[in-house]
Amino acid sequence: MSSVNLNQHPPRSPRVRLGGFVILPRLLDKCRATLNKANGDYHYDCPLDQRFLTYMGVDSEALKAEVKKGSGDGEVLEWIHAHAQNPRSELEIKLWSDFQEKRAPATVEEREFFTKIHKSAAPHRSDIVTWFDLLDVDDFVSYSGKA
Repeated sequence: MSSVNLNQHPPRSPRVRLGGFVILPRLLDKCRATLNKANGDYHYDCPLDQRFLTYMGVDSEALKAEVKKGSGDGEVLEWIHAHAQNPRSELEIKLWSDFQEKRAPATVEEREFFTKIHKSAAPHRSDIVTWFDLLDVDDFVSYSGKA
C-alpha cells in the first residue's frame, strides 16, 4: 500500500480523474491515509466520497478492504468495475463527473457552510463558486499557501 500522509500534504484534488471519475483519486488518498493512521483532518467515507460510492453502488468498507491489500489505483479501479452494483458506461461516467465538477451549494444550509469556509480560506476570491473550487482553495491554504 502506498504511503499517504495527509498530515504533510492534501489529498489529490477532487478534479483529478481516474477511469474518468472525479473524486475517486481523492477518496483513495483519504482511504490509504486512514489505513496508515495519517489522515489528519480528512475523513474517508465523507459526504463527498459518498457521492461516488452511491453512484457506483460500492460499499465503503469493502473498498477499504481492497485498498488495504496494497492495490494500486488501476487495480482498485478494476475492482470497482467488477464489484459495482451500478455499472456505468463511459458516457455516463463522463456526464456524472462533469456534473460533479460544476456542483455548487444547493440549499441554504449548504450555502452557509460553503460561505463560512470561503470567508476563512479566501475571502477576497470571487472565483470560488463550486464545491471543487472550495476544496482546492481550502487544501491549498491549509498547507501554508496564500489564496
